[in-house]
Amino acid sequence: MRDHTKLRAFQLADELVLETYRNTARFPKAEQFALTSQIRRAAVSVPSNIVEGCARDTQTDYVRFLIIAHGSAMELQYQITLAQRLGYLGKRSAEALYTSATSVCKVLNALIRSLRKRQYPKPKA
Repeated sequence: MRDHTKLRAFQLADELVLETYRNTARFPKAEQFALTSQIRRAAVSVPSNIVEGCARDTQTDYVRFLIIAHGSAMELQYQITLAQRLGYLGKRSAEALYTSATSVCKVLNALIRSLRKRQYPKPKA
């Protein structure tokens, strides 16, 4: 079993969740069960899928959950821009969250590529 707490992707994703909750706490009450909930679920999904992938037995399952985590981070990026356009997030807060989500995406992409290379090495000519 892999230790998710040692993964940079998990550490960044965990911090992203905390930032997301802090920022969405100020959203309008009318959004509590709509965009606020959706953004929080997407944010929590990222580290949750990393943790679940780490607990899986096979490399294939591990990579699959990392891909799901990446998709959730991408979804969050859109929701952050939407919240800003609706006036729920200030420009500075939105940029900080978006940058954090982008960092998570980049680290996850690198991890996925690395794992795929190990799983499917190119044949030597």
